[in-house]
Amino acid sequence: MRLGSGVAHKENCKVRVVGSLIDVRHVGREKVIGAYVLDGLIVDPGPASSVAALDGVEPRGLLLTHIHLDHAGATGVLVRRYPGLTVYVHEKGAPHLVDPSKLLSSAARLYGDDMERLWGEVAPVPEENIHALAGGETVEGFRVAYTPGHASHHVCYLHEESGEAYVGDMAGVRIPPSEHTIAPTPPPDIDVEAWRESLETIAEWSPERLCLTHFGRADDPPAQLERVREALARQLEVAERGDQDAFEDWLRGELPIQESPSFVQAAQPDQLYMGLERYLSKRAERTEAGS
Repeated sequence: MRLGSGVAHKENCKVRVVGSLIDVRHVGREKVIGAYVLDGLIVDPGPASSVAALDGVEPRGLLLTHIHLDHAGATGVLVRRYPGLTVYVHEKGAPHLVDPSKLLSSAARLYGDDMERLWGEVAPVPEENIHALAGGETVEGFRVAYTPGHASHHVCYLHEESGEAYVGDMAGVRIPPSEHTIAPTPPPDIDVEAWRESLETIAEWSPERLCLTHFGRADDPPAQLERVREALARQLEVAERGDQDAFEDWLRGELPIQESPSFVQAAQPDQLYMGLERYLSKRAERTEAGS
């Protein structure tokens, strides 16, 4: 079996192929970003700074859950390397792959001088390589659902043969076997109500497993969806008190000591607060406009 084609499991005498998890070792650290490879398809290849981890893979397509750089930053570099690559992405994210200038400007406000070190080159993607998604389609044996909340351009994929759901950031940051879960809430477009609805959408699939980009497989989908729902509620409650330092101290204090650096790298506490602060400000504006 060539690298990247997936892993065969026998269940009730039937061979089921599930995706291979590749730890891209973001800036040298384990268990921060995982790319999944199945039958020549890569789900969330990660950033260009870590693209060397995929050197043994010969992809025919990319399935992007969303266009944030930790999930999709390597897309343009991979398309340049493999010009026939098909890129599946939500229609709201597609224009920002073709012209990443606004995406880069937004990211630079968060990461500043660390942009190159963290993400590497963000190359544009030719429009002809992009297959835009709305949600509700089936592509390459995957059912697609539109799942906003973390990002307005987020989709999830259910691999119908294996029952595995590739959920990007929607089911939280968790490093099994630890059950500790964080809801990744960076700016600019966190929407708590939409996130809760998207969790219901994922639950309706009744998946066998949840494949988390950060980091690994969750074999208990109903429990994991409840964990991220609870984490989102707790983080929002703490953020509503309006003290960023207290929020960050609380979040860091909750982390498992052994995996703390990987958690923090995948979900930076200051950014989680900023995303919730922006959400709360927008919610207050809506409330005021409706009063």
